[in-house]
Amino acid sequence: MRRHVLCAISLASPLAFAQGLPPVPQPAENPITESKRVLGKILFWDEQLSFDNTVACGSCHMPEHGGADPVLARHPGPDGINDTIDDLFASLGVIRTDDTRSYTPDSIFDLDVQVTSRSAQQNLLSMYSPELFWDGRAPTTFVDPQTGATSIAVGGALESQAVGPVLSDVEMAHEGRDWDAVAAKLEVSAPLAIATDLPADVQSILDAAPSYPDLFEDAFGDPSITAERIAFAIATYQRTLVPDQTPWDRFIAGEPNAMTPGQVQGWNAFQASNCAACHQAPFFTDHTFRIVAVRPAAEDLGRFEVTGANRDRGRFKVPTVRNVGLKSSFMHTGQFRTLDQVLQFYAGPGARGTKRDPLLPRGFAPQVRPAGSDFLESALTDPRVEAGY
Repeated sequence: MRRHVLCAISLASPLAFAQGLPPVPQPAENPITESKRVLGKILFWDEQLSFDNTVACGSCHMPEHGGADPVLARHPGPDGINDTIDDLFASLGVIRTDDTRSYTPDSIFDLDVQVTSRSAQQNLLSMYSPELFWDGRAPTTFVDPQTGATSIAVGGALESQAVGPVLSDVEMAHEGRDWDAVAAKLEVSAPLAIATDLPADVQSILDAAPSYPDLFEDAFGDPSITAERIAFAIATYQRTLVPDQTPWDRFIAGEPNAMTPGQVQGWNAFQASNCAACHQAPFFTDHTFRIVAVRPAAEDLGRFEVTGANRDRGRFKVPTVRNVGLKSSFMHTGQFRTLDQVLQFYAGPGARGTKRDPLLPRGFAPQVRPAGSDFLESALTDPRVEAGY
């Protein structure tokens, strides 16, 4: 699948911090600069970062869909059989390709495009999280994947996350791809050569027809392209995507009419429910990992795969519900299509044989459920995100 339309999101200038949100944390090793931001934006939306020119970071993290993926591609789940109860819905990647760049049949997808085994989380607001991915495998300490040296001691989860998909032979890479190959490709690729509808801040830079080495020199002082620099640039761009202009943000900043009376009722119901125990304002997440029991833990061990601790079996990261009204699938399995289905799920017992986290809510009381849904779906939506610009 090839997406040629570039979403031109630019939610906040590097120093324009959000109402209700604390200042965006910046690791001392990777301060925000405009040249790094623009380079990161170009890299984030360039399908040429994948080996076959079909997948960009932005392919699975689209702002008008809440920073997540609107594509509902079917993965057969642990049993390997389509149309069974353990199927999940996630993102399209690449056709399995060996280290000679030849297609090779996959045991699940044969010669079709592979599908990731978990849905794509929202990338918006990720700058505040100490770990990223559903299982938290992108840690706060960023280690340069080429040298093994610690590049960022604390606060580098975005950098840790950025280097994962590029070498994943499901998401963006052929088998055996390494960072030297990534750099060699970028050195001879015209930035965003296959993208259209470029935003003004990117177009103004590309009007001069710079090469990627030129852009890296502007951002880092010399033209070398490395994994660390790719991660630093993409993370810098994402740290400027602050979705801080929702009706809720305006309401708490002192605009009494920013939310409708029904949304105010929904906000009050949200605070009174156990939803707020994990989806704490202003982030609308507490960045923890919880056992929700969407499916039995044995099907996906979640956080356990990172920590090895038995208590983490089946735990997954609590996502933010900011911009949740723009999403088209929910949970790490992607199995719910509407927020109402999620609320119905929480009102039930969860997967058989899996003990849920005791903090999990039972949903809104019937009399306030419409107001609660309206609050979540509308009052937490930033109109700039919804516009996809």
